[in-house]
Amino acid sequence: MVGFQILKRHRQVDPRHVQAFADIPVANVSDCMTRLTAGGPRLRPMHKGGRLGGPALTVKCRPGDNLMIHKALDLAVPGDVVVVDAGGDLTNSLFGELMLSYAMQRRLGGIVLNGAVRDIDVIAAGSFPLYAAGVTHRGPYKDGPGEINVPIAIDGMVIHPGDLVLGDADGLLCVPYDDVEQVLAASREKVALEQKTIANIRGGTHDTSWVDARLKALGCDPVPR
Repeated sequence: MVGFQILKRHRQVDPRHVQAFADIPVANVSDCMTRLTAGGPRLRPMHKGGRLGGPALTVKCRPGDNLMIHKALDLAVPGDVVVVDAGGDLTNSLFGELMLSYAMQRRLGGIVLNGAVRDIDVIAAGSFPLYAAGVTHRGPYKDGPGEINVPIAIDGMVIHPGDLVLGDADGLLCVPYDDVEQVLAASREKVALEQKTIANIRGGTHDTSWVDARLKALGCDPVPR
């Protein structure tokens, strides 16, 4: 039934790609994707610190109901990132300490939840990557409906099963499966360029002439009057 179904994931990014992005800031990757894609400012890291990265196992569930999230935890394999579109509703928590413990025991790569969590003291004290939109003590229902391994969207960021999901302190980003190699190459170039810029700043040779040139091109006299 459409709206209440569990599908297989037929492809996912390779672990070598996950590892290749491990030291690249999400902001650099975002710049290389023309800054048009983001998981939205509400999705923040709830854990103490540490990066998130892995292939997406997607979940679409009714706001306030976490039945399909429980099933997704059963289906996920080590390294997977369970990405949940719960509509952004914060009325009911969909994830807490017990589910966190289970996800850790299964060695998942992380959880992304467009919804609320609870047991925040436990989550915040740990390093298991968990991103969510908010916190509430009120618990969930377990009646469905929901879907697993279907395309979902969070704040306009589309995630297909098996896409690469990245997260750091700046937020979340999805790199589509078919674009991983291209984005990786561009991101490495971006990192190298920024490292050169930082070296120039520290060495006193940083060139900012582009600022005045840009202002002139836009019709603004860069010389104060």
